[in-house]
Amino acid sequence: MPSRLSPLPDVRHRWAVVLAAVILAAGALIGVGTARAESNGGVRVMPLGDSITDGVTLPGAYRTGLWQRFTGGGYRVDFVGSLSNGPASLGDHDHEGHSGWRIDQIDANIVNWLHAYSPHTVLLHIGTNDVLQNYNLSGAPARLSALIDHITATVPTAEVFVATIIPLANSGQEANARAYNSAIPGIVQSKVNAGEHVHLVDMHAALTTADLLSDGIHPNATGFDKMAAAWFSALRSVPGSIGDTGGGTPTPTPTPTPPPGGRTCTAAYTVTGQWSGGFQASVTVTAGSTAITGWTVTWRYANGQAVTQAWNATVTSSGSAVTARNVGYNGALAAGAGAEFGFLGTSTGVNEVPTLTCTAN
Repeated sequence: MPSRLSPLPDVRHRWAVVLAAVILAAGALIGVGTARAESNGGVRVMPLGDSITDGVTLPGAYRTGLWQRFTGGGYRVDFVGSLSNGPASLGDHDHEGHSGWRIDQIDANIVNWLHAYSPHTVLLHIGTNDVLQNYNLSGAPARLSALIDHITATVPTAEVFVATIIPLANSGQEANARAYNSAIPGIVQSKVNAGEHVHLVDMHAALTTADLLSDGIHPNATGFDKMAAAWFSALRSVPGSIGDTGGGTPTPTPTPTPPPGGRTCTAAYTVTGQWSGGFQASVTVTAGSTAITGWTVTWRYANGQAVTQAWNATVTSSGSAVTARNVGYNGALAAGAGAEFGFLGTSTGVNEVPTLTCTAN
C-alpha cells in the first residue's frame, strides 16, 4: 500500500505546474503589463519621460486628465509604450514614463520603443532627474537635443512636443531647472528651422510650487491636471496631432454673452530670450477691479517680427497684426489675478516691444 501512495507528491507537483501555466496564460490573455492591450485604433500618442509621466506618487499622473479631455472632446487616441499602469478612470494605461530616469537613459532606449510602437505624437517631459542628480547639467541641453534628433530620425512624420520641466521647490534645484529650461526654446526652434515637426510646451509656466507635493518635486492632483490642460492645449494647436473629433461628440463651446461694463484687463509684454533670427516672449494678462471670464490681447509688430509657435493662448496673425485669446483653462480671472502665455517668434530687424491692447469679457 505505501508504494501505491508514493506517486501522489509527483501528481500534486504536476498539477501545480499546470495551474501555474494556466494562470500565466490567463495573464497574457488579459494583457497584464502588455502595452498594446488597450489599443483602440486611434492616433498613437506616446507619453515619454520619468516619474512625472509614470505617476509613481499619483497613479496615472497627467495622463488621466489628458485622457478625459480626449474623450470629452471626441478625440480617439491610443496611448502607447512598454509600461502600463494607472487608475480605472484612465481609459488607456500604456506609456513610456520611467521613474528616476535621466535624459541619457531615455535616449539609450528610445529607438527600440519607437520601432515597437510607431507613435504619431510624442509628449516629452524629461530632465528633472538630471537636475536632481546634478548630472552634468551643462551638457543636459545637448543631450536633450540629441534625444529629439533620434526621435525625429526614427519617426520623421511624428509630431514631437517638448516640454520645459516643471518647477522644483528647492531654490538651488529650481535655479538649475530654469537654466536648463532656458535652452529648450532655442533647441526647439533649431529643429523647426530644419523642417522637423517639433513643438514647445512651456510646462514650467503652467505650474507653481503650490502645485507640488510635500516632496517639492512631483505634482499634486491640481498640478497634474494643469499639466494635462497644457498638453491638451498644445496638441489641439497642431492639426492632426490627436486626429479629428469624428470619434465622439465634442464638448460644445458656450457662446459668450455680452459682458457688463466695467470688465477690464491689462497686458504686459516681455522678451525672455533672443538669438540670431528669433526670440521668445511672454505676455502677462491681469484682470482689472472686476472678475473676467475671458480675454483677448492684440498688438502690431513694426519690424517684421512674426509669431511661429505659442502656448497657453490661441495666437493668430494677419500680416503684422497679432491676436491672442485665452484657452479654456486660463480665461476666467478673479479681480487683480493674472495669466501668462508665451510664444516663439522670428525677427530679422530690431525686436522692439509692441504696444498691447487687452479686451476682457
